[in-house]
Amino acid sequence: MAQSNLQFQRARDGLSSPSIPGESASRQDIADLVNAWIFEKYRREGGLSQHYVGKLERGEVRWPNSDYRAALRHVFGVERDTDLGFHRPRRVRPVSEPAITVEDVDRKRFIRTAIGAGAAISLPDLADLAPFTNTANLPAAVSPADIRELRHIAGVFSTWDHTYGGGLVREAVTAQVRYSVGLLRHSRCPDSLRNDLYSAVGHLSHIAAFMAFDAYAHDDARRMFKAALECADLSDDWHLRAKVLSSMARQAIWTGDADNGLTLVELAMVRSDRLTPSERAMLMSARARALAKLGRVQETLATVGAGDDEFANVNPSEEPPWMRYYDAAQHAGDTGHALYDLAIHGQFVSEASHRLASAVEGHGAAYVRSRAISGTKLASLTMVNGDPQEAAHIGVRALADAGTVRSRRTQSDLEELSRFAHPHQRHSQVAELRRRIREATRP
Repeated sequence: MAQSNLQFQRARDGLSSPSIPGESASRQDIADLVNAWIFEKYRREGGLSQHYVGKLERGEVRWPNSDYRAALRHVFGVERDTDLGFHRPRRVRPVSEPAITVEDVDRKRFIRTAIGAGAAISLPDLADLAPFTNTANLPAAVSPADIRELRHIAGVFSTWDHTYGGGLVREAVTAQVRYSVGLLRHSRCPDSLRNDLYSAVGHLSHIAAFMAFDAYAHDDARRMFKAALECADLSDDWHLRAKVLSSMARQAIWTGDADNGLTLVELAMVRSDRLTPSERAMLMSARARALAKLGRVQETLATVGAGDDEFANVNPSEEPPWMRYYDAAQHAGDTGHALYDLAIHGQFVSEASHRLASAVEGHGAAYVRSRAISGTKLASLTMVNGDPQEAAHIGVRALADAGTVRSRRTQSDLEELSRFAHPHQRHSQVAELRRRIREATRP
């Protein structure tokens, strides 16, 4: 464990609070002063948070990036970085991992800037979504059992989300996020458990964010995704980071910003050697979706192929629990969705249809929403490029699955299918399908 940075703490204690003269500045005061100086000098957001200031005090960050060092020298009125206890790290190359350098530290600030996080969201700000006021139920100190409970709850809600959609249990998962934020704000956490706590809260926040995305509560989703990403940074959880950025990319692509989606996927693939094959396959399928939306056909095909290669190396027993959903059906569906945007215009129709059909057949009862979405896409593709009556048959099955979930994304896909079916409504099966879709999607 890193030793406390006594020089930095003494400098902080000697700095008066901007709001209360004579009182030592808080971590938030220092963060605000640094961010204000960076904005005044460079006209850009600083992104320093109170959590990062805490890391500086604890000596967990020995060499902040150049902007932070310059701003902190200005705030504390010193000339040298060493006056604040900062020392350039030596390059250390462990036997089992590549070298960790200052670029790994600067990467976090780059990610926040790239995703528009600005002055990065600190986790307690999640309480603004649903303030937690009943501290009586919180433990005085966080224990391993508390963290296990958070992970168990996250797993339960993830299962519910896959089976019933995000709309049904959003309030319940928000309450659990509220509780987890209470742990961060009001309960003591031993240093030995801090990373595990942030990781557990990050996974729960990610699930809540994805549910909000599925329900089209996009602003809530973006905020919780960014908080989950902050958790991944604070806990150095590369697997959580990849999952969150992948989901953020999917939301961006879904809402019409494929270019930003591609950026988010590329960020997730930084140091992809630290990820598992299923995680890399997941990212490749998201990248292929963005490329297809952007009309970059050859890159889409190459990326789908690279994703297939990664998936071929998956060993389920070596994958983290939250990636167990990414089985053959999920991979077929995700890559089929990527090819769908090409196939709907007449390119690679057979390949896209084959993958979507494999997803529909492979998804079991635990993944009804995924089966409904893949089935609806397959029906749309068949309606545009194949037999409308066969498409209606596929659509009826997808509609039956969709009727068991509460998902705005599923409804949007059904509405798209109805639009594609309109030119073929002279067929009685197609007309009946459109009628049933209208009933199912009626507000």
